Amino acid sequence: MISGPFFKRNNMKVLLVEDDAMIGENIQIALEGEAILVDWLSNGAAAELALLQHSYDALLLDLSLPQRDGIDILRALRARGDALPVMVMTARDTVAQRVLGLHAGADDYLVKPFDLDELIARLHALVRRARGRVEPLYVHGDITVNAITKEVTNAQEQVILSSREWAILDALIARPGAILSRHQLEERLFGWAGEVESNAVEVYIHGLRKKLGQKFIVNVRGVGYRIEKI
Repeated sequence: MISGPFFKRNNMKVLLVEDDAMIGENIQIALEGEAILVDWLSNGAAAELALLQHSYDALLLDLSLPQRDGIDILRALRARGDALPVMVMTARDTVAQRVLGLHAGADDYLVKPFDLDELIARLHALVRRARGRVEPLYVHGDITVNAITKEVTNAQEQVILSSREWAILDALIARPGAILSRHQLEERLFGWAGEVESNAVEVYIHGLRKKLGQKFIVNVRGVGYRIEKI
């Protein structure tokens, strides 16, 4: 099952795919204790659909899953060019199985049973490394955005953004040229305290355009929003 949204200040959201109810529940409780947003699914087919429809910062993936094997999910993810950080969690503890998972595209590996504190620490490290791979500077025309310092300038003048405007902009600059749906952008806003109104994305896009120019964020009608590639 997918858990409901938890409106906390942490801006990390992970997909947990684990068919063992006790293990999945313990991991979910531990992550939510760290203010990490968690969607928990128990079968491979549902996980594949979620990965296509939602935006996550990391994937915690069991390999032995009903309906679709974890290795197949991982291979499909990488085949379509998705660089989402993936930590494999499995009882398959032979060297050959670990190598298979890593070759399929896993970024890290934990063998069950594992310590939850270690899982949390390695998850944070995994996401930090992945975010560090993103080009810290986005420059297009007069606009410069530093993803690390969160500094934004327009024609060399500093631009002050609200936390929610930054959440939208941060999601867009992480994937220049890619179209993000309204729903994907709403999920970024869910990482901040308070409910998100039905027209929230449009409101914050409007605010960003006022500050950065009407043509900075492109509306792809019926699909979503994007910014130009660098």
